[in-house]
Amino acid sequence: MTAKRLPSGGRIDREKPVTFTFDGKTISAFEGDTIASALLAANQWVVGRSFKYHRPRGIWGAGVEEPNALVDIEIGNRNFPVSRATTEFVEEGMVVTTVNGRVDRAAILDKFAKFIPAAFYYKTFMWPDWHLFEPYIRDMAGLGRINPDLPETGRAEQINHHCDVLVIGSGPAGLMAASLASKAGKSVLLVDNQRDLGGSLLHMDANIEGQGVSGWIADKTDEIEKSGGKILKSTTAYGIYDHQMIYLNEKRSDMARDLASGLDCLWRVRAGHIILASGAIERPMVFQNNDRPGIMSADAGLKYLKQFGVLPGQNIVIATNNDSAYGTALALREAGANVTMLDSRKDAQAEGDFDILREKSVTNIIGKNRIEAVVAENHTIKADLLLVSGGWTPSVHLYCQAGGKLDWNDTIAAFVPRASVNGISVIGAANGTFELNDLFAEAKAVASNYGQPTTGKNSGFNIEPNWHGPSAKGRAWVDYQNDVTIKDVELAARENFKSVEHLKRYTTLGMANDQGKTSNINGLAAMAAITGREIKEVGTTTYRPPFTPVPFASIAGKRSGELFNPVKRLPLENWHRANGASFREYGGWLRPAYYGKDETEITREAKHARTSVALFDGSTLGKIEVMGPDAAKFLDFHYYNTVSTLKSGKIRYAFMLTEGGAIYDDGVLARLSENHFIVSCSSSHVDGVHRRLEMWRQDQFDPTKIAIHNATAQWATLTVTGPKSAALLNKIDFNIDLDDETFPHMSIRTGKFDGADARLSRVSFSGDRSYEIAVPAHKTETLWSQLHDAGAEFDAATIGVEAMSILRAEKGFIIIGKDTDGTTMPQDLGLTGPMNKKKGEYLGKRSLFTENAKDENRRQLVGLQVAKGNEMLITGAHGIERDGNDKHSIGYVTSSYLSPNIDKPIALALIERGLTRMGEEIEIWHMGQSCKATICAPCFFDPSMERLNA
Repeated sequence: MTAKRLPSGGRIDREKPVTFTFDGKTISAFEGDTIASALLAANQWVVGRSFKYHRPRGIWGAGVEEPNALVDIEIGNRNFPVSRATTEFVEEGMVVTTVNGRVDRAAILDKFAKFIPAAFYYKTFMWPDWHLFEPYIRDMAGLGRINPDLPETGRAEQINHHCDVLVIGSGPAGLMAASLASKAGKSVLLVDNQRDLGGSLLHMDANIEGQGVSGWIADKTDEIEKSGGKILKSTTAYGIYDHQMIYLNEKRSDMARDLASGLDCLWRVRAGHIILASGAIERPMVFQNNDRPGIMSADAGLKYLKQFGVLPGQNIVIATNNDSAYGTALALREAGANVTMLDSRKDAQAEGDFDILREKSVTNIIGKNRIEAVVAENHTIKADLLLVSGGWTPSVHLYCQAGGKLDWNDTIAAFVPRASVNGISVIGAANGTFELNDLFAEAKAVASNYGQPTTGKNSGFNIEPNWHGPSAKGRAWVDYQNDVTIKDVELAARENFKSVEHLKRYTTLGMANDQGKTSNINGLAAMAAITGREIKEVGTTTYRPPFTPVPFASIAGKRSGELFNPVKRLPLENWHRANGASFREYGGWLRPAYYGKDETEITREAKHARTSVALFDGSTLGKIEVMGPDAAKFLDFHYYNTVSTLKSGKIRYAFMLTEGGAIYDDGVLARLSENHFIVSCSSSHVDGVHRRLEMWRQDQFDPTKIAIHNATAQWATLTVTGPKSAALLNKIDFNIDLDDETFPHMSIRTGKFDGADARLSRVSFSGDRSYEIAVPAHKTETLWSQLHDAGAEFDAATIGVEAMSILRAEKGFIIIGKDTDGTTMPQDLGLTGPMNKKKGEYLGKRSLFTENAKDENRRQLVGLQVAKGNEMLITGAHGIERDGNDKHSIGYVTSSYLSPNIDKPIALALIERGLTRMGEEIEIWHMGQSCKATICAPCFFDPSMERLNA
């Protein structure tokens, strides 16, 4: 291939030269060049190697469709692996290396291609041992190299945006639609993944509305901006989700930008209506050795000429089955190239000032690292470049992600949108419309009524597809990047992987990082021909985001380091610190573990709480309000226990299950009134429970009859626990009668504190008489101060999470995720009442009656005792049974403490058949050491529960 830079032309700035290195070789370019255009101008033909066979690859396209030219880029102290040379612009000092591009020993794999066909890894390396081969295969896999020594990329910005109309694509259809919508008073956002607006117009010669292309583009841009519209260039719309939510990735600046800022910006856009004018991608043709360097799409050849001033070859053959390539041929001929046209059509009417061989198709290529000649049946034509136009594939990815369905259109030999869907209209080439006047008609129609125009009435390029069948000789490539050939498709069909989804996974067709933009249609056509079906019968695979690769830094935004999962903080944190608290993280919250000089204080706190009165900051507990006429029915569905029978002013302990029947969360539910409940879930599950409630509200219930509000941050919860707790609270005015007759255990009352609403709940996690006081967060310090002042008379002390953990373990109260695991069901805790009595449906119900749920060997919650004076058991230690020298785990210790209130070690455990093994002695094993423990009930302290009212 003999490419060269023309002395003039293109959209590059010839006054600003740029140099960079490519595999160690210095390359000269100009500002505005892409890496690919600069390499072509430097006559660099091999830019990569294929993934599987390591065959040499050249540049195929000029945009996001490029499957071959993948490069790693370093500039300054930044690293950008697996970038497309066709979309990255050159910068001074850039270091570019090919992905698998240099001559390597792995190229020998091409010689053994027949031994490693599609899906070979499912059938080979099974003897003598897969693990013998695995390290070598994994070492060869993957693309690109990450330099771990470079600093972290700057944090990307993220923006939420709303507009009336979002137009994706700034070609003629998109520009016209955006201009009309903005002039009609709509708030418009126009996005395009190129630096310059115009799309296909940028390499076309046309007269539009009485002016040249550049003038027309400038006028439309001006109209949009003066009408208040916003334009984002270098921005890819990569994913579309429910309710017209679309994600955009904006590439904001050059790669050399300071590390303090990110390179990208993620836009989350909610649009009233979306107009997709995303264009179409030119398809390759399938023939023997069609993957050699020097074979390029005709559209790319034209783009390099018009936009970058690069003549990509001197002796050029153009193979086509449609009229669109003739414009490219004429432009190249005028630029000084020798052009020969191979037109496979029988009745082609197009003409040009160059040689045209009709009814001729390419059958083979001569050349290895560069094209030397083109074989067209009985003709051999010397050439340094082959341009191919096999038709056009509309870019319908976003439309399909939104749930749109496709129909096969014979007129343009492509899949096109069937109908408007979810507030989305598709126009222009993405809709199978290619004539300029038809494009504008569609844009005007959609801008006025948001409908979906009909498709493909007139292709504008008169295509007669010549699909590649199974009879061809040699290897003909369908997917360049993943080395999928026609023979691979034949093998898939022969082994009955005829479904399009099976074809994709069996051969990896369309699974490379270009997502089959150039390969899918040819692969479907091959499967159709091999199996005797129509292409429309074969169908398409599922389109999934992202449309093009998106940097993880953009998706993460500022969520890294401490911001990845920010620690939640208590309103009283400053008080706790000032009073000697040692902090630890519990379930995402920073909480006082204990107060004092060291961990010996934990025992003191736990003992004090049983003898006098203790104050505990429980503000982390969930406070999710569920309201509405269907609130009770809604909570019945979510909870293992029945909620609707709960009386106003009462509280009930309840479990929330997963759909698999495992315990997801526990907590108490309070009923304030007929249609008003408070869900008090565990601290670590607040966000998850809230998401779950909201999801099911929208999915299974009438959302107008249920309202959910997560008020956890708005209310603080302070706990007063111990034998003297009632006496202390009587010193503070809540306007609530605390008498046991009117305010019994498991009740809630509302009152006032310091002029604000207050709620008192009589619940206990310690096992002693306890009260949880909820007040608005801004009243927390005032209440805390009054509690301490009033508590001085009763020797009140503040306790931390660790002391409360001992208190609850003494009572056998569980912590979800610590004393349960992802398999624990209610019956494993001995709680079978609701399972046997509750009639209505609830989440997880079906799973409670499966064979697994009825297994008699399930692990069940029990207590473990060891003799006084012995060391406490290790959390995580296993209960074991021995069979000779073999050991079998029958469960493990979930919680273990040295109880100061019964003066001996206690433990909770999940043990197989534990509820039926009371009094049995088992062996506990940990890290080679073993001891004996006796299974007992999990409640070690006050089993008669007399202290709740003490």
